[in-house]
Amino acid sequence: MEKNNSLQQLKLKYKEKFIPVDQVFQKIHLGDRIFISTACGEPQYLVNSLVKYVENNPKALLDSEVMHVWTLGVAPYANEKYKRNFRYNSFFIGTNARAAINAGLADYSPIFLSQIPGLFRKGMVSLDVALIQTSLPDEHGFVSLGVSVDIVKAATEIAGTVIAQINKNMPRVHGDGFIHISELDYIVHYDEPLLEYQDESDDEVAAQIGKYVAKLVEDGDTIQVGYGSIPNAVLASLVNKKNLGIHTELISDGLVELMKKGVVNNSKKTVNRGKTVATFCMGNKSTYEYINDNPAIEFKTVDFTNNPLTIARHKNMTAINSALEIDLTGQASAESLGHIFYSGIGGQADFMRGAILAEHGKTILTIPSTADNGKVSRIMPFLKEGAGVTLNRGDIHYVVTEYGIAYLHGKNIRERAMELIAIAHPKFRPELIKEAKERNLIYKDQAFIAGKNGEYPSDLETHRVTKTGFSIFLRPIKISDEPLLKEFFYSLSDNSMYKRFISTRKDMPHERLQDFSVIDYRKEMYLLATDFEFEHEMILGLGQYWIDENTHTAEIAFIVLDNYHRNGIGEELLTYLTLLAKKQGLLGFTAEVLVENIPMQNLFKKAGFDI
Repeated sequence: MEKNNSLQQLKLKYKEKFIPVDQVFQKIHLGDRIFISTACGEPQYLVNSLVKYVENNPKALLDSEVMHVWTLGVAPYANEKYKRNFRYNSFFIGTNARAAINAGLADYSPIFLSQIPGLFRKGMVSLDVALIQTSLPDEHGFVSLGVSVDIVKAATEIAGTVIAQINKNMPRVHGDGFIHISELDYIVHYDEPLLEYQDESDDEVAAQIGKYVAKLVEDGDTIQVGYGSIPNAVLASLVNKKNLGIHTELISDGLVELMKKGVVNNSKKTVNRGKTVATFCMGNKSTYEYINDNPAIEFKTVDFTNNPLTIARHKNMTAINSALEIDLTGQASAESLGHIFYSGIGGQADFMRGAILAEHGKTILTIPSTADNGKVSRIMPFLKEGAGVTLNRGDIHYVVTEYGIAYLHGKNIRERAMELIAIAHPKFRPELIKEAKERNLIYKDQAFIAGKNGEYPSDLETHRVTKTGFSIFLRPIKISDEPLLKEFFYSLSDNSMYKRFISTRKDMPHERLQDFSVIDYRKEMYLLATDFEFEHEMILGLGQYWIDENTHTAEIAFIVLDNYHRNGIGEELLTYLTLLAKKQGLLGFTAEVLVENIPMQNLFKKAGFDI
C-alpha cells in the first residue's frame, strides 16, 4: 500500500513522465538507435507495445537499429516482415536471433562484454533511446535495474531518451543499478512476471564433468561460472566445498543454491569481501526473490565485474566456462561452429584472461566430448574453417570432459594433443591419433590401443595415506603420461634403475617410454603414485604387472623415487595392485628381484609372498 501511495505521489509530481505508451513511442524518430535491456531484464510489455505501435503506424518508425546484449524472450524486431522498421544488432547471439543473423537479416557485433560501456561513453556507439525495466521506486524515488545492470546502466547514462517499464516483480538489488526517477524521461507502469531462464536438464555427462571440476576447485576459491547444463552440474558438485566466494558475470539458480547452503560466504575474497558480486541474473522466481534487497549481493556494471584487471585482483580466482569445440593445440571456440555464428564472445574471455593473471588463479574449460547425439567429436585436430577463436592457446589451464582432466598450461603442442586425445570420446581417439600424426602434432610412431582395452579406467583412481602418514594419489597410467614418465625415470639414481631393470641401460627414449604409457588394461596394469598436484604433478612411484595368460598369474615390479624410500609408497602400490589383480581373477604374482635388493624382498615378505 505504501509503495502504491508513493507511486501515486510520483505520478502527480512527474505527470509529464507518465503518459500513455503510444504517446511515448511518438518520441522515437526515424533512424533512431534503440537499446533494450538484457536477457531476463527485457521489458516485454514495452517491446511488444513498440511492435504493435509499428504495426498500427508502419511509417512512424523506419530504419531504426535495435541493440542489446542478448534476447532471451521476445524478439519480434528480428522478424523479416519488420525489416523496413528495424535492423537488429546484437553483442551476443541468442536462440531467437541466431537464424536472422546467419541469414544476413540482422547483425552481430563481436566484442568483449567488458568493453561495451566504453563504446557508449566514447560515442563510438551512440544511443537515441533506451527501453529498460526497473523495480518500483522506493521512498527516496530510486528505482533498481534489478536483474540486469551489465551494460544497461551505461546505456541509460548516454541515451537521449530513457523509457522505463516499472514492474513490481523486478527485485531491488544492491550495487550500481539504482537510478533516480528524475533521470527517467518516460515511465510506463506495467506488472508482469519476469522472464525466467531454465537450464537444460542435467545428464550423466554433465554430472561426470561436474565431479571432475570439483577436484580442481579448492576451499576458499573465488569462482566465476557460465550458464547452461554443464555449469549447472558443476555447481551442484561443489556442495561439499567451504568458504567459496563469487565474482562473476551471471548469478544463476545454482549459485544461489550454494549461497543458501552456506557453501558460498565470500569470507576469503580479496576484493569485495563478504559480497557476492555479479552484473546480471538469469534464473527462476525463487532466485529473484533471494537476490531482492539482499545486502550480501551486489550487482556492479560489467566494465567492473568483467574487467580482467578487476578479476586478477582476486586471489585464487577460478573461472569455469564452456565451449562448443576445442582443437588439439588448445584453441577453443565458444561463439561459432565454423562459419555459423552461434553465440558470441560474451564475458568468458574476460574472466579466463583475468583468472590467469590472478595470484593462484586457474581457468577451467568444460566441454562434453561429443555433439549431435555422439556423432561429432568436440575435440578436433584444428578448429573448423571460419570458427571464431574465443580462447587462444594461452587462455586455458584445464580442459574437462566426461572422460577426465587435461592440463594444458605450459605444455608443448605434442603434449597438449596427447592430453586432449586422452579425454576425447574413445570412439574418436583412433581418428584423432591418425590426424594428429598426419599434421605432425605428435610422434609419427605414436602407439595407440583402440577400444575398451585402451580406455583409461578413471574409476580406479584413489587417494591413500601410507602408514607413515604420507598422502599419495594412485591412478593408472594414461597415454599422455610420457613426459611425466621421462622426468621420473631420469630422476632415479643409477642404482635404482639397475635394481628395477637388472640392466646397466640408463636411457629412456620415446620408443621405450611408449611401453610404459600405452597400456592394454585388460592384459597389464601400470599404476602411478603421484603427489596429485595437477599443475606440476610428479610421479613418486610406479608399480606394474603383466598377465601371463598361460598360468593366469602376473609378473609384478615396483620402483620409487630415491628421496621417497621408506615412506610406505611401495607397500601401498603392492596392496592396490594385489586388489586389482584379485578383481581380475588372477591366481598370483611372480617377480624377479636381485639378491642384494633387500628392501624389495622385505616388501614381498611382509605381503606374504614366498621368496
